[in-house]
Amino acid sequence: MSQQIPIDPDARADGPLGSDGTHEVGSDLAYQRHAIVNVIYYGRPGAGDRGWVLIDAGVMGSKAAIVKAAEKRFGAGARPSAIVLTHGHFDHVGVVEDLSREWQVPVWAHPLEHPYLNGSAAYPPPDPTVGGGLVARLSPLFPRAPVDVSAHLATLPEDGSVPPMPGWRWIHTPGHSVGQVALWRDADRTLIAADAFVTTAQESAYAVAVQEPELHGPPMYFTLDWDAARRSVQALADLEPELAITGHGRPLQGAALREALHTLARDFDIVALPKQGHYVEEPAKAEDRSAYRGS
Repeated sequence: MSQQIPIDPDARADGPLGSDGTHEVGSDLAYQRHAIVNVIYYGRPGAGDRGWVLIDAGVMGSKAAIVKAAEKRFGAGARPSAIVLTHGHFDHVGVVEDLSREWQVPVWAHPLEHPYLNGSAAYPPPDPTVGGGLVARLSPLFPRAPVDVSAHLATLPEDGSVPPMPGWRWIHTPGHSVGQVALWRDADRTLIAADAFVTTAQESAYAVAVQEPELHGPPMYFTLDWDAARRSVQALADLEPELAITGHGRPLQGAALREALHTLARDFDIVALPKQGHYVEEPAKAEDRSAYRGS
């Protein structure tokens, strides 16, 4: 199993590191890497208080870096109008409790993800047997317990709109997590893919450090339903994105991105599916509640 689709480095879409600690990806999009995960800032520089949106909330300990970047990018004391969560894994919600409370902002998420965000259910255990590197082997040590932002939690509307982000829509991309969503802007075919696919071998500590541009399936150790994950990749490939920002790795753009994404969708079982693994044989689902464990 190759586990990756190489991509020409010219397909990278990230700009140099700016003075605010972020990499610009467009006039109103930037991302910041926090150890193993990306946090995304949506809004034009200088947008001011309530003029921008934070997408995902990093790992534990990243609050100061997020607040500093936001103030430099959008203005002193600039709070977001909302936090939008793609899903609730520990590396995407690390400081969401602190930030939502301090900023007094709604936290938008898919309803199937709410049990992980209102304190009522934990994720199933990660699967270190999927292989791929040190990060996968260490995954049993990663936090699974829910956060509790119930005082600020909001449900993404059934019509697919994203209220704090006009012009965007959410797309349900289950598999890695039952309530994971991607965000899509039709106007310029921009995709925020979360962990439906990623652009680094997230299972490998070396790959995470080096960040060579490659296309991969979702991080294997946390993916609960591989059939659903396959369908999610196929749905995102059908969008023909011009730009994709993923939860892990560098953003990619252009024809090389689209070609690689179609290859991943076509060859998903060869490239992305582990040769073995608990959830390969017994997926965890929302329908039978196997995806939700006691907190």
